[in-house]
Amino acid sequence: MAKDVTEAREQLLRDFNQVVGDTEELLRSLAAVGGDKAAAARESVEESLASAKRRLREIQGSAVERATEAADAADDYVRENPWRAIAIGIGVGVLVGIVISAGRR
Repeated sequence: MAKDVTEAREQLLRDFNQVVGDTEELLRSLAAVGGDKAAAARESVEESLASAKRRLREIQGSAVERATEAADAADDYVRENPWRAIAIGIGVGVLVGIVISAGRR
């Protein structure tokens, strides 16, 4: 799961870097030459931006789906093992308390 998130983040960064590169190319083209070359560069930027937006929506949907699954799994675990969940909560609370009190010293 962490590998999937890392790969998705890297792909998203590549997509946005492509958009930035295309935008820079468009700006250079508009400054140097008008007409067909500028229109082609603008079209390329629009395609890259649309692709990056689609990818971002896919990643967002995947993240929401995974978060929902994790929350459902946690809910199921707590319902099936209430005393164990309480014990884990107490243990985590004690550890946090120890860390906080050690940090104040």
